[in-house]
Amino acid sequence: MNFPDNLRYTKDHEWIKLEGDIATIGITDYAQKELGDIVYVEVETIGKELSAGDVFGTVEAVKTVSDLYMPIRGTITELNPELTKAPELVNNDPYGKGWMIKVKVNNPADLDSLMDAAAYKVMVG
Repeated sequence: MNFPDNLRYTKDHEWIKLEGDIATIGITDYAQKELGDIVYVEVETIGKELSAGDVFGTVEAVKTVSDLYMPIRGTITELNPELTKAPELVNNDPYGKGWMIKVKVNNPADLDSLMDAAAYKVMVG
């Protein structure tokens, strides 16, 4: 499995990449493999400020529906528009074209509390 070193990770299997004060968030390679074929991504929190741990949406796979959790506090500014017609991008390219949301981050230092790639690899075994 692939866990890029330039990302931070949560215990709930989200990844986050910070560029300036905008973060891109998605689910990890491990998470998409566990879920199976993803058929729908729903995010109804665009424009809302959420705290770390809040549910920002759901991802639906053939066998299950799973909540998506905010890794840090911020305001959701964008949903990946490609996911409405091609949710399988999450399976095919979880760290690239399969990103889910963009967030304006309140405090970039919040990322320091998240796992790096090495710690995430240990957690998922």
